[in-house]
Amino acid sequence: MDSSLSSSPASSLNVTALQSGAQWHNGFASLPPVFYTRLQPTPMPELAMQARNDALAQEMGLRADWLASSEATDVLGGNALLPGMDALASVYSGHQFGHWAGQLGDGRAILLGEIRSAQAPQGLELQLKGAGKTPYSRMGDGRAVLRSSIREYLCSEAMHGLGVPSTRALSLVTSPQPIYRETVETAAVVARVAPSFVRFGHFEHFAAKDDTGSLRRLADYVVERYMPAVATHASGSPERYAALLAEVAERTARMVALWQAHGFCHGVMNTDNMSILGLTIDYGPFQFLDHYDANHICNHSDTGGRYAFARQPQVAYWNLFCLGQALLPLIEDEATTLAALERYKTALEPAMQRALSAKLGLDPAHRPAPEAVAGLVNPLLALMQQHRTDYSLFWRALSQAVADDSLPALSPWFHGDAGFETWREQYQALLQPSERAASAARMFAANPRYVLRNHLGQEAITAAQQGNWTPFQRLQTVLAAPYAEHPGCEDLAALPPDWAQHIEISCSS
Repeated sequence: MDSSLSSSPASSLNVTALQSGAQWHNGFASLPPVFYTRLQPTPMPELAMQARNDALAQEMGLRADWLASSEATDVLGGNALLPGMDALASVYSGHQFGHWAGQLGDGRAILLGEIRSAQAPQGLELQLKGAGKTPYSRMGDGRAVLRSSIREYLCSEAMHGLGVPSTRALSLVTSPQPIYRETVETAAVVARVAPSFVRFGHFEHFAAKDDTGSLRRLADYVVERYMPAVATHASGSPERYAALLAEVAERTARMVALWQAHGFCHGVMNTDNMSILGLTIDYGPFQFLDHYDANHICNHSDTGGRYAFARQPQVAYWNLFCLGQALLPLIEDEATTLAALERYKTALEPAMQRALSAKLGLDPAHRPAPEAVAGLVNPLLALMQQHRTDYSLFWRALSQAVADDSLPALSPWFHGDAGFETWREQYQALLQPSERAASAARMFAANPRYVLRNHLGQEAITAAQQGNWTPFQRLQTVLAAPYAEHPGCEDLAALPPDWAQHIEISCSS
């Protein structure tokens, strides 16, 4: 293709991109220019569509036949724009590893626009990650390499499959264009989808600049677009912005509770990586736990362990506190701001209780008191830590043992430790024999058979780098339905090999 970017009509392919009734809306682009820079993606040679998400395309209002077309490859690889798109990169700031980093922004992400459809009447934004330099790239090239793009695509959809709030992945487009990191790699672009990509850092940016007008404009935009209950408070009133902070706190608590329940480590919980809508965003050095370790650090760059697994709930509150400081000029009262932040603490415990009770198969209508659930979970996690028990596999095995009424058979997982026998007796006392089938069903729906382990991602990356996308496609299939059994894919739900513990994932991408 010609190196210049085109805005090409679909008529040459006799295919239109949008379903009937769908239309470009581009709400973020309606904000003043201080929020972003309009620009175009930078084209690359020899684009190839390696993965696409037809179900998500349907939800967005895109036609499946368009997504399979060469035009879609050009658009989603950054070589063309469709009529109606309004491409831009947004500016934000943030705290990184606990330190103020100043101005950041979309350094390698370009928002193409927003589609409203019958399935998504509130709108879904479409963003390209790895589509070239922006004014916020700093010293970077604005590109993403194949390995990080594979991880981003697979984990976005894995989290969605698990029921964890997340940005989504529409497509993965590759190019042989060389990209220089620690070694020479090749380029890729992931098309990401979310109702909004606004982050805590967007608010921090305008607060740091003492631009209260833009801060209020952004807050009103988020409230009126995404939080109708908060929008009942009048624009300009402190109550509206306190309610906004409380809503974000609660959404964040629900998200983090699911992270902890599924053994998910984010790895880079900077404030610029925190979604204002409580979505998991920016899949860099993430990891699902193999053996349980509360202190596990998945990011090789996190030398101080700031974002260790067990610290994630506390870090989320710290990040919310930064957001509260940014919103303080609008809330106008410290006590009210702190009270809004308390919503995180009051929401986190019940969210954790719901998630853990489901993993244990406890009847939500007759759920034990929180201290009783904690009295079950905490000793179990201590045993898992002591015996380096595989986190996901044990929970699934526990589900099967409840279904088969064979809890004593789990003793070898803990090498005959008497502590497990004590735990088993306490747990069994809470299970109603007549409700065993219902308990097992709840557990099978809460304890996945498949998670995106690091070694599985690495095997898919290594194969794809050699031109073999079959391992990627197998993962794509099972991670879309991680609670189901997938005959022939048992190897994807096995213990990790010994070499997996030596995989190092850093912020490099």
